[in-house]
This record gives sequence, structure tokens and C-alpha cells, in this order.
Amino acid sequence: MALIGNGAQSEFQAIAFQTLLGITTLRVFDIDSKATVKLVANLQGSGLRVQVFHSTADAVQGADIVTTVTADKQLATIITPDMVAAGTHFNAVGGDCPGKTELDPAVLKAAEVFVEYAPQTRIEGDIQRLSPDFGVTELWEVLTGMTPGRTRAEQITVFDSVGFALEDFSALRFMHAAATELELGERLALIPELNDPKDLMGLLRQHATHDMTRPALDLRLVA
Repeated sequence: MALIGNGAQSEFQAIAFQTLLGITTLRVFDIDSKATVKLVANLQGSGLRVQVFHSTADAVQGADIVTTVTADKQLATIITPDMVAAGTHFNAVGGDCPGKTELDPAVLKAAEVFVEYAPQTRIEGDIQRLSPDFGVTELWEVLTGMTPGRTRAEQITVFDSVGFALEDFSALRFMHAAATELELGERLALIPELNDPKDLMGLLRQHATHDMTRPALDLRLVA
């Protein structure tokens, strides 16, 4: 997986895809090299093989999944059509408010686009740059079997993620119930005081106990 943008959410995206889909290699790039150094340090012991690149285009090349989680609040174009290969899935997370995007409109038009809640995504997501009648599929339609997800190996797919309050609340409620039942975890401030607001994983590492017997992270700098 390529991970473009190595800020506060980046480690969580990497671990989620590692846990759920079994990714083993992470190809990373951020215009802020300090953010990448932070990500590499926080993923030590995760078992992921991390490769650091000097551009988005280089990091994306050869990746099956591309996660974009950048922070610039502008109509940015992080992913362009020349970076798109058949069968790639784009997990577009950074476009999450009006005037903030990451994907070239041509990338969206070439893909099957999935969203959380279409009325919100048309205002805040990458599809804000397209016409109001641009066709999308809401996640609940796939989860209930009403609409298929990916249908062909060569299909290009996009999850235009902006975040959805009900989704967040449901996840937090489930996690709280599970942690209470299993007597796991400890209480943390929902809005903690941080020396570095971009280093949420660092806060968790201070509190959590980690299995340090896992293989060390394989870091390679790619020219």
C-alpha cells in the first residue's frame, strides 16, 4: 500500500489495512520529511516493511492500494491520471471539507466511487468537483448486498471518505462495550494534550504495552 501523507492518521490507516487485509509493504511519502520520520518510528515492531520515497508518483507506482491522507485545505490534486493503474483501489481520506480535495476529477470519472453518505460527500469529499448527478454507491448498499463492491480484478475503485458522525459514534460505542466486557484498556482524554498534535500514535505507545518480539520494521529509503 502507498501512504501519501504521514501525519496524525497515517499509522492508524497502515495498521488497519495490515490487520484487515494483510498488507506487508508500505510505500510512504510526505512533503514534510519530519512527518515521515515520525511515522517510521511509530511503526517500529509492527511487522510492516516500510519504503520511503521522494515523490507521490514514485510511492504510488506498483501499489495495489493507495491511501491519501494529506492536510492542505485547498483544491489540491495529489493523484493524477498518469498514476492510476488497472486494479488500483484509492482510499481517499484527506478531502474532508468544502474546498479540500486530493484526486484529479479524471481519476474519479474512471473509477467506481463509494461513499459513506452521498449528500455530505458531494459537499466535502473529492466528488465536490464533479456534477451533482455523478453516480456513487453508499457503503450500506454494499454491506447489505444491494449493490456489489469490486466486480473485476482490473476495476479502479475509490472510497471517497469524509467521515460520518453516526459511523464514528457506532464504532466508539462498540469499542467501549467490548473493552468493558473484556476488561481491557485504560481511560484516556478524548482531546489529550500533545507535544506534537500530529503524533497521536505516540500518545498510545506511551500507554499501551506492545509485543516487542515481533519482527523489527524493515525501513528502506528508495532513491
